[in-house]
Amino acid sequence: MVVTAKQLKLQTSRILKTVQRAGRITVTLRGKPIAEISSLAGKKLAKDLLEYRAIGMWADRKDMKDPSAWVRRIRKPRYSLH
Repeated sequence: MVVTAKQLKLQTSRILKTVQRAGRITVTLRGKPIAEISSLAGKKLAKDLLEYRAIGMWADRKDMKDPSAWVRRIRKPRYSLH
């Protein structure tokens, strides 16, 4: 299936439901294909992506070895009310 960028913008929900059923669509801009959207149903994430939890500019930070612990730490209140 082929949709235009404008159709994708205006009918995102309907188009994503179509992707679920059809498996893949092509998005065009000014008549030229620019992207493909495919369904994730039945696909597994790449093993290396799951192992590499902190990405981008945070990848080399030592305090980001466990991103969940980092988030818990920064959300902890600074001052105790008791």
